[in-house]
Amino acid sequence: MFNFEKLDAWQAAIEFADLVYEVTGSFPNDERFGLTNQMRRAAISISSNIAEGSSRGSRPDFSRFIEIATGSLFEVVSQATVSERQRWLNKAQYEQIYLAAEKQSRMLSGLRKSLIEP
Repeated sequence: MFNFEKLDAWQAAIEFADLVYEVTGSFPNDERFGLTNQMRRAAISISSNIAEGSSRGSRPDFSRFIEIATGSLFEVVSQATVSERQRWLNKAQYEQIYLAAEKQSRMLSGLRKSLIEP
């Protein structure tokens, strides 16, 4: 097992990506290379940046990758808002993504804080 796999934030990011894949599965076919792809890539980027950052030799470097992961998380929230407005996500799906994103954000913030504090 790699060290990053033990991180709660990484495990939650994998679950978040699963959720995004699930809800975008019903998006229109003409969005397959548009918003569907964009949301999925941003969701995958969260766990990927946690994993990549964990390989860095310093805590500040790892912290920077957590910042990038947080940016990707925020992208998904913004994209989910557009998706709901286009009626590709219903209210329940949007709230599910939003609540999961809030939880993920807290986890990333806590991880980043642990990396920058002495």
